[in-house]
Amino acid sequence: MSAPAALQQALSALLGDAQLSAETLPGTDIKLWLIDANNMHRAFSPEETRRILEEPPYWCFCWASGLVLARWLAQNPQWVHGKRVLDFGAGSGVAAIAAAKAGALEVVACDLDPLALEACKANAALNDVELSYSADFFAEADRFDLIIVADVLYDRANLPLLDQFLSRGRQALVADSRVRDFQHPLYQRLGMLEACTWPDLAEPAEFRHVSLYFAERT
Repeated sequence: MSAPAALQQALSALLGDAQLSAETLPGTDIKLWLIDANNMHRAFSPEETRRILEEPPYWCFCWASGLVLARWLAQNPQWVHGKRVLDFGAGSGVAAIAAAKAGALEVVACDLDPLALEACKANAALNDVELSYSADFFAEADRFDLIIVADVLYDRANLPLLDQFLSRGRQALVADSRVRDFQHPLYQRLGMLEACTWPDLAEPAEFRHVSLYFAERT
């Protein structure tokens, strides 16, 4: 199976020898187009490092929080079954795909990055699910039952988004492994689960502990 041409081209522009491959995520039945792990075993040149930092290819990894959220939805389909769901900062689309597979009535994958939306489309096709797509969360109507979010709070400047999620959905489910002192009056922690980014980036152990938070609009 050949990787989607536009995504492979974008990845090659960052890392000349990098290849996308269709991988089944551990502990799930979801397949994603991800960077081949063999490409991660060499040192990057200064120019490659600069390009990666300027345009990080978030969409070609499945980050730990996304993997946890996907597994959670598979094990707890009642969270999304028959509901209208928006995946904020969708990246590869892993959480959106999990919601669709768990029986959501509608799933919108939302991301500012056009390449991320291309990855979502390719990954939805890989998993034989139907998604809708949006590049602007704030252009969406307040019509969603649930906003799902993974790996968005890596920058503390994004914390005000916690209030915004409830401006478009009645409920929000947030997976995060980066903000250790995440406190918000509307959000309660449901628990902590463990996963690693795929392919494995050998991140510090602390980033393998993913907290799930839930909020409901009053």
